[in-house]
Amino acid sequence: MRPIRLLTAALAAALLPAVPALAQEPVLNLYSARHYQTDEALYDNFTRATGIRINRIEAGDDQLLERLKSEGANSPADVLLIVDASRLYNAQQQGLFQPVRTVALEARIPASMRDPGGEWFGFSSRARVLVYNKARLKTADIPTYESLADPRLKGKVCVRSGSHPYNLSLTAAMIERQGEAKAEAWARGLVANLARAPKGGDSDQIKAVAAGECDVAVVNTYYYARILRSTKAEDRDIAAKTGVVWPDQGGAGTHVNISGAGVLRHAPHRDAAVRFLEYLASDDAQRYFADGNNEWPAVKSVVVKNPALEAMGGGDFKADPVAISALGRNTPAAQKLADRAGWR
Repeated sequence: MRPIRLLTAALAAALLPAVPALAQEPVLNLYSARHYQTDEALYDNFTRATGIRINRIEAGDDQLLERLKSEGANSPADVLLIVDASRLYNAQQQGLFQPVRTVALEARIPASMRDPGGEWFGFSSRARVLVYNKARLKTADIPTYESLADPRLKGKVCVRSGSHPYNLSLTAAMIERQGEAKAEAWARGLVANLARAPKGGDSDQIKAVAAGECDVAVVNTYYYARILRSTKAEDRDIAAKTGVVWPDQGGAGTHVNISGAGVLRHAPHRDAAVRFLEYLASDDAQRYFADGNNEWPAVKSVVVKNPALEAMGGGDFKADPVAISALGRNTPAAQKLADRAGWR
């Protein structure tokens, strides 16, 4: 009887309605060095459009790279989103990314703003400009980055640390254009002209210029655009006292850096990661980079109207065409150069 009972049980099981396995919620694990509150809407829009929930860890670029290195093949991260060309290059050199090739990404992101092998893509850009005190300087006094090393500006320059990625990328661009010797001479001249030891972020440099602690500072455009868009009385006062120069418009062009991302080598949700990159290249996301954080979209066909960016007077400014990959490649030399020049 035992074989019959086993057969009966097997037939009964076969006739039972199949119980579907519990479907897992689609997710994307994002490691992001973008610390802008305005990006919340960017991520929410992706989830609404795709149904993919984003789990996000935010930290500094170096912290994220160190975390990924320690996690190795067990990392849960799918995408790394960071805010400087040198950091993207560093992540690539550590073998953290995997190549991605899709028609959408290659058609929409310019070749100059992506890795030739598809390991990372730039999705927005920001320019490094000079903010000056209108009561103390004229635009003709500071037409170039090289002007910051002019002895006439001794004791009049404010800038953050030379080891900060924004300044390392600027120095790396100068190395690419002029060679290391000339770039170091410039850095030494800049250090000799400092009004105070480097400290604080770009917003602090702008405030120092308005307060008269220095006459000119080097800052990223979106920091100044935030002040122009602010309704606070103190910010309006800063805007009234300061102006912007787009350096090197008669030469190589103004230095531009990027915010970019790549799919990580051990991404457990690769399909979701690729969809996220394609979303960042969409018209809606590209417009958000401009409207939400005062950056320029990477996709040239996207038209944005940001009154703060327009008020800065850049218009269709001439950007330095140096390859983003060159900035990363020259960053180690830029760091050593800054150290030798005393730009700390």
